[in-house]
Amino acid sequence: MKIAIVGASGAVGQEFLRVLEERSFPLDELMLLGSSRSAGSAYTFRGEQITVKELKQNDDFKSVDIAFTSAGAGISKEFAGTITKYGAVMIDNSSAFRMDDDVPLVVPEVNAEDAKYHPRGIIANPNCTTIQMVTALKPLEQLSHIKRVHVATYQAASGAGAAAMDELVNQYRQIVNGEKPTVEKFAYQLAYNLIPQVDVFTENGYTKEEMKMYNETRKIMHSDVKVSATCVRVPALRAHSEAIWIETERPVSLEEAREAFERAEGIIVQDCPEKKEYPMPLFVATEDPVYVGRIRKDISNPNGLSFWCVGDQIKKGAALNAVQIAEYLLSM
Repeated sequence: MKIAIVGASGAVGQEFLRVLEERSFPLDELMLLGSSRSAGSAYTFRGEQITVKELKQNDDFKSVDIAFTSAGAGISKEFAGTITKYGAVMIDNSSAFRMDDDVPLVVPEVNAEDAKYHPRGIIANPNCTTIQMVTALKPLEQLSHIKRVHVATYQAASGAGAAAMDELVNQYRQIVNGEKPTVEKFAYQLAYNLIPQVDVFTENGYTKEEMKMYNETRKIMHSDVKVSATCVRVPALRAHSEAIWIETERPVSLEEAREAFERAEGIIVQDCPEKKEYPMPLFVATEDPVYVGRIRKDISNPNGLSFWCVGDQIKKGAALNAVQIAEYLLSM
């Protein structure tokens, strides 16, 4: 089993290395690839140093079984043919192919079987906010069809990459030292601030990030659910939070919802308000599951439920989900 990671030097690429090692993923050889800038860098995996090769249009993928790609949509589109030419399955973490009809969009806890049919040799990893949300929606959908979702996201700096995380940390340092904070990765200073925009705006007033949550959720869940999202960048480092309101076809009791969450794969219930126990990004960072809390009836809707969920954006929102897809393929 030969595995390749494209974009190995980025935040998600580095997380791939950690996740593959943590989960003892069954591989015999690992190849790391990146841009000309990152080529020559070396990273440790299972006690061995592996040097990053420059990604080129050549035969490097001839013996690769699975390639994890996380170098941006442009690179994924440009090199998809090269990566899949000799039979490698490309599990892509970009937005390049997510809505293509012949590319499955997969969250293993929700629709693992969709990964079986990948005629182009490509399986798409969904957007991080969508992965987190549909993982939590699935057990409720099994109780009663979800007609409508309203969600407000509180997205960490990590969603904009490692440099954005560095910028947030640096901004706090600069402010404490009385310096003007550096603003490059975001439209505005993120430290001590919230930015109610993630990605660019579309013609309908929603951002691309918000529309991803609408379109990707429907594709993953094979559902006509309607999703309205407001995505906000917050000064957390690497775990996203979401406040979610759902409307189901029939009333779902709190007891049903709680039991469904507790039985669900990939979810940890952390919900004890009287003890001030609920998920928070500070404590969920680097964890595998999606954490759910603040479970309650929506007092404005008899068929409504509301809850809060938190997940590590780099891990479950990217690298871990992709590795779980690969594990599913190997189990078939």
